Amino acid sequence: MSIIIKSKREIALIKEAGKIIIELFDILKAHSVPGISTYELDRIANTFIESRGGKASSYKYEGFPGHICISVNDTLIHGIPSKKIILKEGDIVSYDILVTKNGYTADAARTFPVGKVSSEASRLIEVTKESFFKGVKEVRPNNHIGDISNAIESYVHSKGYSLNEDFSGHGVGREVHEDPYVPNTGLPHTGPILKEGMTIAIEPMVNEGSKEVKILEDGWTTKTIDGKLSCHYENTVAVTSDGYEILTLKEGEEIN
Repeated sequence: MSIIIKSKREIALIKEAGKIIIELFDILKAHSVPGISTYELDRIANTFIESRGGKASSYKYEGFPGHICISVNDTLIHGIPSKKIILKEGDIVSYDILVTKNGYTADAARTFPVGKVSSEASRLIEVTKESFFKGVKEVRPNNHIGDISNAIESYVHSKGYSLNEDFSGHGVGREVHEDPYVPNTGLPHTGPILKEGMTIAIEPMVNEGSKEVKILEDGWTTKTIDGKLSCHYENTVAVTSDGYEILTLKEGEEIN
């Protein structure tokens, strides 16, 4: 495992890419309305990313056909934008966005309601976001990746939800995916030791029902095995001298 330690200059460049994502989430939230296709949402996203001097890093990455991943309801991750997928009232929609600018990449995800959603869907969105903040509070030098994983797992399970173990967070910055893996389940005091200058994507992917998933024939779309809802919340985080800095977070969004 080769973990890349970033300089303050590199972290600032990752944060610049992150600013594009922060702005884009506001745009996508406003456009997450009944009747719009995920293809159109993808087009809106790419147009905005390019207008800010960025590049949609997901496009053609290992063959992925979209500019961002758009996952609706029971799709855990890697939803392919499509003219055939039309948002409807009561859906929840997850946007997983990678942006590269000036050679550095940021990664973040949000899940938004479409119109009025059920109380169960609202609770899932809230718990998924909160689980990220439970995990990120374990980020500081000399803690372990497993401390993050265990904080997320303990909180999510306490709320009655599950976490798929096949997909995880990861290092990010110079590349789309770097070491280390950042699982959403694990034991405290295990895994790589956190050091100042590490940049990692922490991304709880929370299932309403079973943790098991299936990948469709397109090789990307990953759905819950039981058809129940799934939710995604992610940020790129830098390890600082005394804690962490979230590089893809809108002011006022943090949960204490």
